Amino acid sequence: ISGGGRCNFTNLDTSPANFLSANPNFCKSALARYTPVDFIALVEKHGIKYHEKKLGQMFCDGSSREIIEMLLAECGATRVEIRLHCAVREVRRPDCFLVSTNQGDFTSAVLVVATGGLSIPPLGATDFGYRLARQFGLKVLPTRPALVPLTLRLAELKLLKELSGVSLDALASCGGAEFRENILFTHRGLSGPAVLQVSSYWRSGEVVTLNLLPDDDALSLLTEARESRQELKTLLARHVPRRFAQAWCELNKVPSSLHRLTPSELEQLAARLHRWQLPPEGTEGYKKAEVTAGGVETGELSSKTMEARRVPGLYFIGEVVDVTGHLGGFNFQWAWASGFAAGQFA
Repeated sequence: ISGGGRCNFTNLDTSPANFLSANPNFCKSALARYTPVDFIALVEKHGIKYHEKKLGQMFCDGSSREIIEMLLAECGATRVEIRLHCAVREVRRPDCFLVSTNQGDFTSAVLVVATGGLSIPPLGATDFGYRLARQFGLKVLPTRPALVPLTLRLAELKLLKELSGVSLDALASCGGAEFRENILFTHRGLSGPAVLQVSSYWRSGEVVTLNLLPDDDALSLLTEARESRQELKTLLARHVPRRFAQAWCELNKVPSSLHRLTPSELEQLAARLHRWQLPPEGTEGYKKAEVTAGGVETGELSSKTMEARRVPGLYFIGEVVDVTGHLGGFNFQWAWASGFAAGQFA
């Protein structure tokens, strides 16, 4: 389902700055040792055609199925046995790891946990990895939906109901982070790439701030509208969708004639265009979240090997760990990089 079915399999601009974690330095080692160039080399080895869409985002020309088939081929080449519909009932560690399943028991000196997070439960997401970490005494940080649409309160929804389906280019900010991409108004609130990005930083009670005119000086535009006796909604419609311009002016009770506004009121209106604040009520939850933030605390793991410091042979990789990437292929790159790190030592 990634990338609209074409799999946004990595991002050329991957750096530690593209990840959230209680320890922002944890991901550095793994990301440095397995880079986007390394994964692209694997893609090329299998003859998969690909392209850069925007902002370093790499996609298959065809279907994401090609990446799945590539990974299966790599598994086959190293005689990896894949068990489907194999439910784990219990994991114990008397001498080595004993994994009891509905298909029998398996033993190993090494156990790598790559169970993912809680996002999109219909695909099989559960809290199994977190429970396993706690079972072996590892600390797990609270989880929350990330890269997820935000919901608005009923009062805001009533005022913005005419905007459902409208999108515009804006700068969204929250929690010290800001992203410039499209935002989309929905029947439940806000979505679109810029909103999904800031959702990872948003906490209950905080506001999301939208700069509706990131390339323009709002005060200059307002002054122009005032002097030329244009209505603001007419002038705004040159920069944002007409439906949005009209609804925003109504919502903010902008008079038809800006001559009625004092210079101070004009400045306040300009500030609102650059810093329009909306208080989300919540998120659309794990069912719509692309990833899960939080997870196994990185202090419990070696950043070089992904092995649990206090449980030799136990490794955690990918989304189950407290490392969450931005939108755009970064979470896949963390999966490849952390998996490679563990694979070198497991």
